[in-house]
Order: sequence, then structure tokens, then C-alpha cells
Amino acid sequence: MSTYTGPDCRLCRREGCKLFLKGERCLTKKCAMERSAVVPGQHGTSRKKVTEYGNQLREKQKVKRAYGVNEVSFRKYYDESANSKFVTGEHMLSLLERRLDNVVYRMGIGASRAESRQIVSHGQINVNGKNVNIPSYRVALNDVIAVKENKRELEMFKQLKDAKIIMPKWLEFNTDKLEGKVLALPGRDDIDLSIQEHLIVELYSK
Repeated sequence: MSTYTGPDCRLCRREGCKLFLKGERCLTKKCAMERSAVVPGQHGTSRKKVTEYGNQLREKQKVKRAYGVNEVSFRKYYDESANSKFVTGEHMLSLLERRLDNVVYRMGIGASRAESRQIVSHGQINVNGKNVNIPSYRVALNDVIAVKENKRELEMFKQLKDAKIIMPKWLEFNTDKLEGKVLALPGRDDIDLSIQEHLIVELYSK
């Protein structure tokens, strides 16, 4: 299965919104969406009528790219949610939020989800005292997520002590101890991206 290796900012331009793939850069004037929000490619400036299917596809691609998951994994999240007793779209987003790489990003340990995924893959994160190097690992209520003790002297982690992190209400993180906790499971109002999940449900339910 192919992996996208091109510029991250190109993906934001293609989806027409900030996916926050470059960390702090996305909040500055250097952001590609601030400089040129035109869809990439030679036909980017042309106006085309978008079909219902096109809108549904773009919404799915936007969420996939924001969370950094491939089609197979994304479909599994949808299928699990569709077979649950919860609202399909909302539960799917909740499952994506509970990925360990996303939690590490939300806690401010990594500047972006891609960096957080790398931090987890390199074995720098413990969950409940045990090392976990699987980015897709699903956190549960009251799980304790911490930077591995022998990695805390790395400069990237030492800088967190002075960082001002906007924490979602379902998580907490102590910058001195480099340790956080899952206070609650994420709900629909905890998703900060502009997502119309019903379009994804409509796409997959055809």
C-alpha cells in the first residue's frame, strides 16, 4: 500500500482547510493556507461543480489525512462504529481521538500528529508504566500516559516544562512530571476540526 511522501501543506490546500500537519507553523503566516489556499495542480484555479459523491469523498480524505491513517485502518474504525450501539459518525471520531499518537499530540508532547506518531514508534512513551510503541494503540479511561523516564532529558521534552499547552477537557498533562491522564472519553464537542461526519457515513453506507 502506497504512503504519501509529498509536502504536508499540499494536503491542506487540497482539502481546503488547515489539517495542522506542521505543528506551530500552521499557526503562523508561513502556513500554506495563509499564503495560497488554491487547490494544487494545473486545474486548481478552475471552478468545477462538485458532486454529492465528491463532497463525501473529500470529507473522508480530510479526516484520514488529519489523523494520519490509511484507508484500511479508517474503514475498520467505521465498521466498528457502525456495529456499535453508538452514533456511527461520532463514535468513529471518538475512536480516532483515542489513538495513542493523537493523545500524545493533544497533550502537547509532539508538535504534530506525525511527530507524535514518531515519538510513540521510537518507544519513548509509557502507558500505565508499560512501554507502548504502537501509534494506533487505543487509550482507555484513567490510562496514564508518560514520557519514558530515560528519555526525559532529551531537549524536545525538557522544553515542555515552559510550554503553554491548550489541553482538551478529557485529558490532563503535568509538564513537570511529563505525565498525563485520560480523564474522560472524548465526545463530539472535543473534536476541533470542522468535520461533517454524516457525509462519511453516507459514503460508506452505499
